[in-house]
Amino acid sequence: MTRDRFIAEVRTCQGPLRRFLASLCGGDTARADDIAQDALVRAYVSSDRFIGNFKAWLFRIAYNCFIDQIRRMPEPAVDLDAPQAQRLADAAATDDAFRHEALRQALTRLPEKERTTIVLHYFEDLSVKEIASVMQIPAGTVKYYLSVGRDHLKTLLRK
Repeated sequence: MTRDRFIAEVRTCQGPLRRFLASLCGGDTARADDIAQDALVRAYVSSDRFIGNFKAWLFRIAYNCFIDQIRRMPEPAVDLDAPQAQRLADAAATDDAFRHEALRQALTRLPEKERTTIVLHYFEDLSVKEIASVMQIPAGTVKYYLSVGRDHLKTLLRK
């Protein structure tokens, strides 16, 4: 892949990639940008071996960078059931302007694999097959995570 083609492909995927990583990082855009930068460097270095769907390939690299970061530095535990967090969540849910914030908070409470499949499928419009490629898991497992993730989201959003 030429440098110019790589740049053109990255321009089309840059926004979705950033959204995907921000969702995985619980809205921490600085952390998401760091992971995106790492992923883009890795992708550029191995772009001469690229074959197939660029977006799915780039998302797989980014997802692997995210997993690598989790393994290196475990996140500090945040008590989302603390009274202060519940008051914020309740206030956001009651005001129509904060509907998206309630969804974002619910997404952060999902297990990582469920959150990843939900974000890739519903926000980034990737197919089950593409998600399986990104996460390097079977398509049946992707369907399972989507199903369980939807059920968990429903439960969390009803609270």
